[in-house]
Amino acid sequence: MDSRLAALLFLGIICFGFATGEAIRDCCLSATSKHLPPQVVQSYALQKAGDGCKISATVIITKAGRKLCLMHPDENSAVQSVLDTVDQRKQ
Repeated sequence: MDSRLAALLFLGIICFGFATGEAIRDCCLSATSKHLPPQVVQSYALQKAGDGCKISATVIITKAGRKLCLMHPDENSAVQSVLDTVDQRKQ
């Protein structure tokens, strides 16, 4: 009976560790400064360095469903312009 209790306790600790662990993120490993027309952008998300990712970037989801990594808008005004246009379109 003691071995069952120990096994149950061990399983509980393992499950708790997985539940409290940080989720795996799909991070941009590099970012480009290429020009991207706002018309092809479906949505975007900002990635911050230190939040589980090594670099800050803008993750663009195109209307074709592709994910592209552009520079963070704080580092590139052209990217900020594209994001502003996308935000205006959604209003």
